[in-house]
Amino acid sequence: MDAFGQIRTWKRAWRLSLTNLLCLGRHTLSNVLCTGGYQFVDWSADYRLFSTDRWDISRLFGYVLAQVLTRLPAAQPLVLAMDDTLLRKTGAKAKGVAYRRDPLSPAFHCNFIRAQRFLQVAAPLVTHAGPGPARCLPVAFEHAPSVVRPQRSAPPEQWAQYRQQRRLDNLNTRAVALLARLRQQVDAMPQGLERPLVLVVDGSYTNRTVLRGLPERTLLLGRVRKDLKLFAPPRPEEQTGAGRNRRYGQALPTPEALRKDETVPWQEVEAFAAGKLHRFRIKTLSPVLWAKAGWNRPLQMMVIAPLGYRLRKGSDLLYRQPAHLIGTDPQWPAAEFLQQYLWRWGIEVNHRDEKQLIGVGQAQVTNDQSVDRHPAFAVLSYALLLLAAADTYGADGLDELLPPPKWRTGGSPQRLSTQQMIQELRKEVWAHALGDCDHFDHFVSPVSPHTKSVELPASLPSAVLYGSVA
Repeated sequence: MDAFGQIRTWKRAWRLSLTNLLCLGRHTLSNVLCTGGYQFVDWSADYRLFSTDRWDISRLFGYVLAQVLTRLPAAQPLVLAMDDTLLRKTGAKAKGVAYRRDPLSPAFHCNFIRAQRFLQVAAPLVTHAGPGPARCLPVAFEHAPSVVRPQRSAPPEQWAQYRQQRRLDNLNTRAVALLARLRQQVDAMPQGLERPLVLVVDGSYTNRTVLRGLPERTLLLGRVRKDLKLFAPPRPEEQTGAGRNRRYGQALPTPEALRKDETVPWQEVEAFAAGKLHRFRIKTLSPVLWAKAGWNRPLQMMVIAPLGYRLRKGSDLLYRQPAHLIGTDPQWPAAEFLQQYLWRWGIEVNHRDEKQLIGVGQAQVTNDQSVDRHPAFAVLSYALLLLAAADTYGADGLDELLPPPKWRTGGSPQRLSTQQMIQELRKEVWAHALGDCDHFDHFVSPVSPHTKSVELPASLPSAVLYGSVA
């Protein structure tokens, strides 16, 4: 592609990214084109942007990663939260569509849905030292389909090849490859070699493949089972002298046994969660060894006591489940260990906003390359929106917002929501097209005191600027 072709491609990508955020209905590609006013011109180039044009989505995500890195304090490691998510699909012909377990199914009954699986990595935007809030920005979003299962009547050679490929190409191996690429991107950035990575994952990625495939200068913090079998490092007096030396020492208590052990005192650590600082009760044990991680990788175990909460003021005190964590650094400070794990919740917020507000997965594309690119492109638009809001209002700013509806006068929000960011973007882009909208505090006239019903005309500025994305 020549230089002019690349310029046209990036201009088209920028236009589609903006109109995807402004779209009011379902975020299909045709609806996005209508939002930009391109429904009466040749739209084939917009489809070719995802199906045939040569451009690398990881380079665009690299820009977001670089911006997060430049905002980190000098001694702050780069924290990355990794998780997979499902995009529901009704048809079975598109690439990667398969029956998968529905994470929203009730605990007493497992449901299955047709969906595509994507692997996402998000980096908390930290602008301060110590405990505090952090908003996660997506820095990678990749399609992670399963290996296609052959038919039952397939020859044994095809089944053997399928089993071999399934061991080499699965969600864990893709996570290791993606993490290695992100480590290389960070190393190529200014002062990236000096910045350690901290990968925060849930229990599905705290396994042998990920732990033994970590790149250099990369730590892992993950959740584990409560009955995890741990061992102490072997002591010199435990070596018999005959045969091979022992690699594992005496068995240590499981995380659940450590939580119930009254002889081990609880420690109180302060960390930021749910809009304010909380004091957590924890127990730590280090160094410990786990066979899945290997005899040569000492770990640190942390047990977090169940947190009490009330459904309403004055109601009974209820408790959540305890959490059991491990980290690949035995000398990890407890406060930093806990805070970095709590920042992982931001990727769950990303999944919700991407599907409900940004419309990730709603485009009806069938080309194999478009299936991989379009959801990642929509997530990139979401990441750029978060980055622009952080530059404009600060990481947790609330300036120059549209006046809230009357029923939302109670309480004070902690930070801008994604819906408020989209409303601000609509105000800036469409205000000049809506007439005299310099002041946004007189959208609706006061209600008449007369009891007689009157015909209420629809307010175009209110309908557009306050419209919720489907």
